[in-house]
Amino acid sequence: MFKDLLNKLLQPVPTTLGPQDARLALTALLVRIARSDHDYADVEQDRIDRITAARYGLDLGEATLLREQAEAMEAEAPDTVRFTRAIKDVVAYEDRIAVVEALWQVVLADGQRDDSEDAILRLSANLLGVSDRDSALARQRMEQAQ
Repeated sequence: MFKDLLNKLLQPVPTTLGPQDARLALTALLVRIARSDHDYADVEQDRIDRITAARYGLDLGEATLLREQAEAMEAEAPDTVRFTRAIKDVVAYEDRIAVVEALWQVVLADGQRDDSEDAILRLSANLLGVSDRDSALARQRMEQAQ
């Protein structure tokens, strides 16, 4: 299952992903952000489940299954660039801002901002084509929502 998606992501010119694959790629990116500080906390996993449930209309059981699949895929995937490229190719700019908001929600979920999380989030926002200003505004909105 992951092999086909990873092959799509690893092609020199990635194939446009279908909605299911894009959903898995986005969730894997959320997992990658959460794991980047080497402390993949339960609160971060719960936040990922809630984000994907709300974004995709899933119940929490379906969201948990999606996260578990994304965890396996994230462990096999070589880099963040391919995740973000795949998402950028299938998601409109305004929705990519929502992706950055989701990433900030995961970073802020455990109440601690880590330099490695900040670095991978800045890289991801940049690769998604989201401006520094829009990313900063997304962070501020998510900090206020906490």
